[in-house]
Amino acid sequence: MNRMFHALGLFALLGCSLAATPALAQDEDNEVPELRVATLDGPVFDLSAKRGQWVVVNYWATWCSPCLKEMPDLRAFAESRDDVALIGLAYEDISAEEMRAFLREHPAGYPIAIVDVYNPPADFPAPRGLPMTWLIAPEGQVAKRFLGPVTGRDLAQAISAALP
Repeated sequence: MNRMFHALGLFALLGCSLAATPALAQDEDNEVPELRVATLDGPVFDLSAKRGQWVVVNYWATWCSPCLKEMPDLRAFAESRDDVALIGLAYEDISAEEMRAFLREHPAGYPIAIVDVYNPPADFPAPRGLPMTWLIAPEGQVAKRFLGPVTGRDLAQAISAALP
């Protein structure tokens, strides 16, 4: 009998802890994140200045194969739409010179900022895996989060789903 109660208690405990964990691929979040980072090209990327546009914020790294695979599709998606801006946040310990050399070999075609892995932006915390992508709605709220590779089609579907 004690085993049954112990098992039920453990199940209930696990069920509660799982239910309390927020989903990463969460739709419609009320938070309005802030992001202001210097890009490798020099200009500061300010998320609040992008209001009125959809913004794709993509955590990636040079050593991440799925990240590199999704880059051309992300670039093509952003270039195909006037209502979308894209920023890549390089999440690794790399110098600006090393990143520029990497980007000469693998051009992103969109702004890249190197994020301090020990002190990432407060509203875009350390990713649980790479790539990690946030879709920010024109009003500034998080519309969707993606863990793992994302395609332009995924982003277009998320935008369509978020529209009234």
